Amino acid sequence: MKRVDDFRLRLGKHELVPIMIGGMGVDISSADLAVEVARLGGVGHISDAMIKTVSDRRYKTKFVKEKLALYKYNVENEDKSPVKFDLGKLVEATRLHVEEAMSRKKGDGMIFINCMEKLTMNAPKETLKVRMEAAMDSGIEGITLAAGLHLGSFALIEEHPRFRDVQLGIIVSSVRALQLFLKKSMRTGRLPDYIVVEGPLAGGHLGFGMDWAKYDLATIVAEVIQFLKNEHLDIPVIPAGGIFTGSDATAFLEAGAAAVQVATRFTVSEECGLPEKVKQEYFKASEDDIEVNQISPTGYPMRMIKSSPGIGSGIRPNCEAYGYLLDANGRCAYVTAYNREVALHPDARKISVMDKTCLCTHMRNFDIWTCGHLTYRLKDTTRKAADGSYQLLTAEHIFKDYQFSTEQKIALPE
Repeated sequence: MKRVDDFRLRLGKHELVPIMIGGMGVDISSADLAVEVARLGGVGHISDAMIKTVSDRRYKTKFVKEKLALYKYNVENEDKSPVKFDLGKLVEATRLHVEEAMSRKKGDGMIFINCMEKLTMNAPKETLKVRMEAAMDSGIEGITLAAGLHLGSFALIEEHPRFRDVQLGIIVSSVRALQLFLKKSMRTGRLPDYIVVEGPLAGGHLGFGMDWAKYDLATIVAEVIQFLKNEHLDIPVIPAGGIFTGSDATAFLEAGAAAVQVATRFTVSEECGLPEKVKQEYFKASEDDIEVNQISPTGYPMRMIKSSPGIGSGIRPNCEAYGYLLDANGRCAYVTAYNREVALHPDARKISVMDKTCLCTHMRNFDIWTCGHLTYRLKDTTRKAADGSYQLLTAEHIFKDYQFSTEQKIALPE
């Protein structure tokens, strides 16, 4: 009976254990987690979501405070178009985070960064270009393009000296999305080094509509593999979303996948960036506690635990401090929804906004508990203490369980 360890992922000159940890922001896929996964021979991700906030928290910078001070005059203004990111400080924050992770790296694995196109930041092309180039300058080994079609992303960095050296991958949820990306990117003369196929059971933002339950990861992966074969393209395919056991992973590898991307089980690892009290909420969640809703200002459906404190919160928009979801015209769906509710309830001391959420503030505060569909199974991967709390797991324990387990077994911690 085969195990994940019987396979290897080849990226460039690297031969890796075929396990990739998804890039969960904001700092949920922490540098600690990425470094440990690389030590074990797999691919770890950090995320550049809200990179200035991460830098302030990790490296004692004051980027958020400085930005708020600069634009404080605009806090009461509905028009957020004047609120811009200082690209030089964006470079500095990215450099700090990437260099710190890379300086600690040991072992034969790799460390990548997840870059979301939907972090439009009131200057979509300029900020994405700076984020990717700063990561490459700082020694990152790979960039995974996420949360968007990324039709122009390769072109943004094609003049960079590491454009053909760094591993570049794209997350898609359909053959159609992949076709669009390849067609647009082909003119740079560079193919992606890997393709992550994210299915409907993934956590956070989904590449599906609210009809996500009609889709199946195995079917989409098979379609992508067949498409690549028909086009005579040899690009590793990496399924993601709902791969909960080593046996689940092995089934995909036997069907032609080059590796698997997993994340949900690592949310309750010691190395994960979530606060421990939130990790306990993940353990406690039942299947009925998990929902896909449309509160994200990005327009994508989003999976989360329905008791997340940020749902329904009517806090004032914090674009002057954060502003990561402001589009090219300085608009955000939450700002619009918030101002609508203020106008409808002019005398209310506190309002509620149910249809959208201030994702920047609540992700920063770990108050939106994004999760994979199978989060309700996490309690079955550990031991429950007499006080009702659940034992956290090491990333090594989870990684090796994926790597060596068979027959749908899950190894409990000592």
